[in-house]
Amino acid sequence: QVQLVESGGGSVQTGGSLRLSCAASRTTDSRYCMAWFRQAPGKEREGVASIFSDGGATAYAGSVEGRFTISRTNAQSTLYLQMNSLKPEDTAMYSCAASRLWYGSFCSLSGPFYIYWGQGTQVTVSS
Repeated sequence: QVQLVESGGGSVQTGGSLRLSCAASRTTDSRYCMAWFRQAPGKEREGVASIFSDGGATAYAGSVEGRFTISRTNAQSTLYLQMNSLKPEDTAMYSCAASRLWYGSFCSLSGPFYIYWGQGTQVTVSS
């Protein structure tokens, strides 16, 4: 029902910026959460940022707050992650995810909350 395709990853120097995109196929009137996750080799998957479809409330991991910004188009068809002041520890595979219909007011940064996942896009930050 939902297809997610990420793009925009690449290699940058420390302090650089990248803008990730996630093209989503989903009904715009739905109440749901979308989020960005990342996972580095040998490490657990980490929720980076989330956004609610109705109202656009956002949440961020403490490690990225102030540097990353999650956003969506007005039509809710594309999810973005603007990443600034990148650090080597940001190096990971970044994936976008979407939840089932959600009538709450807070979008979790926990992986099990999400059931639809994109294939991921690699971000590498060199020191």
